[in-house]
Amino acid sequence: MGLPRVALIGCGNWGKNLVRNFHHLGALSTVCDNDQKRLDFVAREFRGVKTTSDYDSVLRDAEVSAIVIATPSDTHFNLARQALLAGKHVYVEKPLARDVKHAEELDALATERNLVLMVGHLLLYHPAVNCLKDLIASGELGDLLFVRSDRMNFNMSRRDWSVLWDLAPHDISMMSYLLDCSSPEVSRVGGWDTLGDGLVDVAYLDLSFPTGSGDRIIPGQVRNSWIDPQKVVRLTVNGTKKTAVLNDTQQEDKLALHSQTPEGRMVVEYPYYPDAEPLHLECEHFLQCILRGERPRTDANNAYTVVRVLSDVEKRLSGRPGRKAPVSSR
Repeated sequence: MGLPRVALIGCGNWGKNLVRNFHHLGALSTVCDNDQKRLDFVAREFRGVKTTSDYDSVLRDAEVSAIVIATPSDTHFNLARQALLAGKHVYVEKPLARDVKHAEELDALATERNLVLMVGHLLLYHPAVNCLKDLIASGELGDLLFVRSDRMNFNMSRRDWSVLWDLAPHDISMMSYLLDCSSPEVSRVGGWDTLGDGLVDVAYLDLSFPTGSGDRIIPGQVRNSWIDPQKVVRLTVNGTKKTAVLNDTQQEDKLALHSQTPEGRMVVEYPYYPDAEPLHLECEHFLQCILRGERPRTDANNAYTVVRVLSDVEKRLSGRPGRKAPVSSR
């Protein structure tokens, strides 16, 4: 059986990375976008790949067995639903949907039709993240005390209603994965609309992560910003023995373990992890799941956790956009 043929829907800044990876894997058949300049770029750079602005024609194409969706998040549900109803396997960028019921409906459609439904929670395929997960499981850090994820940049192309829908899916999915927690709870949320344009552009979440049988709860925090000129992508996991810092803006030694000797001297270790592009691994995983008939690592269950948390946050902040004062809810 040959590789599944993939059609990519949405060739924006992130979609171009998906085009590159699926083409490199030999699986890209078609790119669909409503921007002709983007389609011209694909036709020029990726010979043999078909281009179109007609989504219905992609759904009718018998050669295409899988749809990859990289469009604004408020379109994910409808596009993914149409693809599943057309009998196509689906990979949709995060978040899977903006509503919990929509996420459940997509999962039910994929299950009853025996189709792969995968969500682009990229960091679960990151070699450094998986190295850290193994270190946590082995007890290298000791008992976990606190976990924090900071994700900040300068972004004026604001397609989502809130910075949290844009950035926090990465943080929530990664933290839940590392802590083996499928039911994180939001204890507090704060958001600021600094420009007065109705969009929350700086926000934080305080979270609780029940682990194991629920007898231990690890506190955590997510901090996101669209107005920070210095890009920050950093995860900190504090343990009783060591503290791990994963700085994804660094080219090398992204993962560092910090500890103190009995004399108070700080020691820094750099664990080994494979040097591979996370997105390439993620795209490859999607194709392999189709070939083997397996549920992906980032399936609808994984996505449901993120959608549930962010839907809860949206309710807490609803009706508040347009204010420059901080919005906070417990």
